[in-house]
Amino acid sequence: MTDLFLTSRLTPILEQVKNFILDEIMPLEKHIHKGFHYISQIIIEEKRPKIHKLGLWGLHLSKKLGGLDLSLVEFGQLSEVLALSPFGHYAFNCQAPDIGNYELLHQFGTEVQQQKFMKPLIEGKIRSCFAMTEPEFAGSNPVNLGTTAVLEGDNYIINGHKWYTSSADGASFAIVMAVTNPDNPPHQRASMIIVPTDTKGYQFVRNISVMGDEGEGWSSHAELRFENCIVPKENLIGQAGTGFALAQHRLGPGRIHHTMRWIGISERALDMMIQYALKRQLNIGEKLADKQVIQHWIAECRANINAARLMVLDTARQIDEKGASAVKDSISMIKFFVPKIMHETLDRAIQVHGGLGVSDDTILSHLWRHERPSRIYDGADEVHKSALAKSIFKKYQ
Repeated sequence: MTDLFLTSRLTPILEQVKNFILDEIMPLEKHIHKGFHYISQIIIEEKRPKIHKLGLWGLHLSKKLGGLDLSLVEFGQLSEVLALSPFGHYAFNCQAPDIGNYELLHQFGTEVQQQKFMKPLIEGKIRSCFAMTEPEFAGSNPVNLGTTAVLEGDNYIINGHKWYTSSADGASFAIVMAVTNPDNPPHQRASMIIVPTDTKGYQFVRNISVMGDEGEGWSSHAELRFENCIVPKENLIGQAGTGFALAQHRLGPGRIHHTMRWIGISERALDMMIQYALKRQLNIGEKLADKQVIQHWIAECRANINAARLMVLDTARQIDEKGASAVKDSISMIKFFVPKIMHETLDRAIQVHGGLGVSDDTILSHLWRHERPSRIYDGADEVHKSALAKSIFKKYQ
């Protein structure tokens, strides 16, 4: 953590949250083999009431909604600390995609939508999911969508096929991206529509196995189908045809949340690497930490994580001051730069741990499986690199 972006009100909150993660949440990791539903129950029944009592609930919310009115820079630093355990964000009800869906409903939802869907979401009584990606179309070109929502009278009739709908398992509602205005220009064809998961025609197909791990509950990625799924037109978020514009509002802050989470994971991996190198003996009087290659890895990881953090927090500061649309280049940079640092750090931590590193006896292999997609979702790294390069070229022309 850097003092450059710390504020007087944030410092004690960071300390409280970090202590809670270390003392209350990390010990739950020993139960990971029992599944996420098991750990979720412990968190809901035991940990969340403690968080409420400490006054730390709703860290991402405005004061009007019971939060602390933190800036994006401030919450980003909390996101790093929450990520020291894979259960941190969930314990504090700050997990994706719920936090992004909350922001959508808070900014663009109607009063009815906010009362019916947003309020129980921020209270932690329900979960949600966001359905955009489709198996039939390249996710790198999201204007190509096959899911349609046809307005007939006072209802939308939705038909389509989605996958990698994160956290759909157990969610109460989905925000679905569907084509409502097929004759509009490409970026004005789709809309976002709220679909309760108990709606007739909503079909949960499966949790997709990701590197051998299907996951469950909020830590899963589902395949869904919509077959003549009827919802009232009042479930439309914003105006018809504005789905992609709304997605951009959602993605700007979301990328700060994600990249700071990846930095927290990197810190955890580096800490594990250092501790293991210091205690693992190769011969009498010789430890892993004595090897120059290990020393270089640790030094490089330390420098890279520090650089990544400064880059992300500076981007968050710019979003706070100018808005996400004004700093697209910076957002693209952190989206492909930070995952690279995280994966390099995880890979080196696994290598230092040897056989132990690829086993499930530490959290490292779990983190590797679940975070490898970070270079794909929310726009593949290559897409962001090309967008940034084109923007740079324009400045020379």
